[in-house]
Amino acid sequence: MANYILLLTFTPEGRERMVKDPDSVQRAVEIIDIPGTETLGLYAVLGMYDFVNILTAPDNESAARFSMELGVVAGVHVTTMAAIPVARLEDSLNQEQTWREQPRPENPDLDDNINGH
Repeated sequence: MANYILLLTFTPEGRERMVKDPDSVQRAVEIIDIPGTETLGLYAVLGMYDFVNILTAPDNESAARFSMELGVVAGVHVTTMAAIPVARLEDSLNQEQTWREQPRPENPDLDDNINGH
């Protein structure tokens, strides 16, 4: 499962809906049923976004579908970002560093291109 951060900003219609029905965004998150997705948290925030939703999904396509449906049902614009746990990123960077430290076969043509000659 992958994690996603969804940043929500109201459309004018969504803002009006929220004023009339303060639970509208929470209810929208709860009724969207995309197999394998689960909302871990919905937070109202201050600043340039109105809400942050944390989602788990099996793949990018499921997260994108959830985001699109949320935009329609809740009356929000959604910016969706894949979230990589720092430990996994560090592991990946450590593996890449090990790969870079391994000796490479000599290739004078490639070395000249890299060094700008």
